Amino acid sequence: MQLALYNPQPRAAIALLPDCLSVANQREDTSVKVLQRIIPPALLAACLVALSSSAAAQSTIFNIPSTDVQAPGKVYLEADFITHFASYANGGYQTYAPRVVVGLPGNTEVGVNVVHTRADSPQPIAVQPNFKWKFYANEKRGLAAATGVLLSVPLTRRSDGRTTGLVYVLGSKSFAAKHGPRLTFGGYQLVGRFDEGTDKTGVLAGFEQPLNKTFSFVTDWFSGNNAFGYVTPGMGITLSPKNNIFAGYSFGNQGRGNNALGVYYGHTF
Repeated sequence: MQLALYNPQPRAAIALLPDCLSVANQREDTSVKVLQRIIPPALLAACLVALSSSAAAQSTIFNIPSTDVQAPGKVYLEADFITHFASYANGGYQTYAPRVVVGLPGNTEVGVNVVHTRADSPQPIAVQPNFKWKFYANEKRGLAAATGVLLSVPLTRRSDGRTTGLVYVLGSKSFAAKHGPRLTFGGYQLVGRFDEGTDKTGVLAGFEQPLNKTFSFVTDWFSGNNAFGYVTPGMGITLSPKNNIFAGYSFGNQGRGNNALGVYYGHTF
């Protein structure tokens, strides 16, 4: 998943949402424009990955980043589709976000997302470079910690867009069992110029529960009133050790009808 400053962020790159939704695609509640999303980051993001313990490293959960990084030399490609079911006149939109993440030495990875949103008013196409460093790992105790950053830079309609960023730090605890879960918790800081009332700091949390070798239940949450502020439950399917597909439904922290469906397909080379 991906974590990104647009819509709920963006998988393997916070993807982190991953991109990932927009904080204000609800005309019935607000006139703020669609924001180009992370990590999940973010998303923040962050923020988008394999959803079972037998698959490749998962750089994001749904929208928030995970503590995983891609192995050195590994390349992860992902195609993300996010939509709000409404007419354009009533705040509906579709977001298309191809993503790539490359594993580097030193427990690090770099990636880039390209985000295009179709809505009632034209939206900037954004490029989102991102970086993550896994600075601590204790496999015996199931502990890990990571930090990262994601930038969002408008390529088109620059007068309508803003260059913004997300910085985060987080830790995780994996429980030893045949299908043991993993818990993730951390914090984030938004950097840049945002609309009045936007929360620039917050917490992020995630829960991953493998059900078997193929299926997993996953959910994550970005706190705050901003483009990352969503809770997203969903399911993942590991098609093979190198291929996965999953879907989740994001519910905004604020705003009636502030929700969207996301479908993501990823492949590791």
